Amino acid sequence: QVQLVESGGGSVQAGGSLRLSCAASGYTWSRYCMGWFRQAPGQEREGVATIYSDGDRTDYADSVKGRFTISQDKTKNTLYLQMNSLKPEDTAMYYCAANAFRWVAYCPARPGQYNYWGQGTQVTVTS
Repeated sequence: QVQLVESGGGSVQAGGSLRLSCAASGYTWSRYCMGWFRQAPGQEREGVATIYSDGDRTDYADSVKGRFTISQDKTKNTLYLQMNSLKPEDTAMYYCAANAFRWVAYCPARPGQYNYWGQGTQVTVTS
């Protein structure tokens, strides 16, 4: 059973930084996509950043390019999201997601293409 557990959320002032972590367990895929998604109140869940299992293929939403960095540590089975220069509009619940993918040029950013989700961690950015 695949389990994803996020941590690292919190409240920070605009311009600050946070690093989210997602501890993954129970999967046996050799090829997969993992990603960070977020959902603000009253809004749809949106893709923030994705990474393929080889670690070389990453993709970002335009709104976070140059500020956020997705990475993974396979020795720890952990996915990270380093968030710098945070803005109030980054405030949302952040979710980690994963799914097996045989091969992709870039991992999909649509939430519907991921079957496994964490419980979420809240990020609040104050101005």
